[in-house]
Amino acid sequence: MAKMHEIDYQIHGHTTQYVEVELDPGEAVVAEPGGMMYMEDGIGMETVFGDGSGAKSGFLGALVSAGKRLLTGESLFTTVFYNQAQQKRRVAFAAPYPGTIIPVHLAELGGELWAQKDSFLCAARGVSLGIAFNRRIGTGLFGGEGFIMQRLQGDGWVFLHAGGSVAERTLQPGEVLRIDTGCVVAFQPSVDFDIQFVRGIKSALFGGEGLFFAVLKGPGRVWLQSLPLSRMADRLAAAVPGLGRGGREEGSVLGGLGRMLDGD
Repeated sequence: MAKMHEIDYQIHGHTTQYVEVELDPGEAVVAEPGGMMYMEDGIGMETVFGDGSGAKSGFLGALVSAGKRLLTGESLFTTVFYNQAQQKRRVAFAAPYPGTIIPVHLAELGGELWAQKDSFLCAARGVSLGIAFNRRIGTGLFGGEGFIMQRLQGDGWVFLHAGGSVAERTLQPGEVLRIDTGCVVAFQPSVDFDIQFVRGIKSALFGGEGLFFAVLKGPGRVWLQSLPLSRMADRLAAAVPGLGRGGREEGSVLGGLGRMLDGD
């Protein structure tokens, strides 16, 4: 695994935030394409094939890394921003829609975090971006492509974006939390994750919460968002005639099935 870059950062803003990362000479940060807001003179950038972690795995490793990102619905490429000056320099990354940026230090979580496919914003170079499959039957049957989560590994800083406000919960062993499928942002791999059918035909059809819940069972920490992009898009589509629904279920652990059955 590549050596982590120890970056400093500051988060600015309230409803629409951005994170400013300070890089020492030679340090680097990796981000999704299109996430950069500004960069100071002396910051170089390079678009790379795969996750940009810097691990020396050769072309085959880069190809596998890119394939994993494709499975989660992300671009085959990431962009690396590196400080090629002799002094500290800053680069900033903006959230794509109103919400909250969540800073997470992977070393404090045991080196791994599972995140929603659209939540990753940027990370210190050396953090590996992969995929995590949930092999539970309920998730596999009803989760569509959404049951494939991003697997973030390393011991550096990762910055996630959540829509609206963020609720962070620490679940005790055996503690269960049922959540709207679109409100899950991230959780530790120690948390048991499944999709559960809403019991009761009236609740399922007329309750307005869709046919499925995401069920998280402790122990471990979880992060939730109050305003999934899919929910906001639905409200905009309802308010603007002819806008219609998009082709993806953004911010939901349910895939195409969720578009048909979700009550948002």
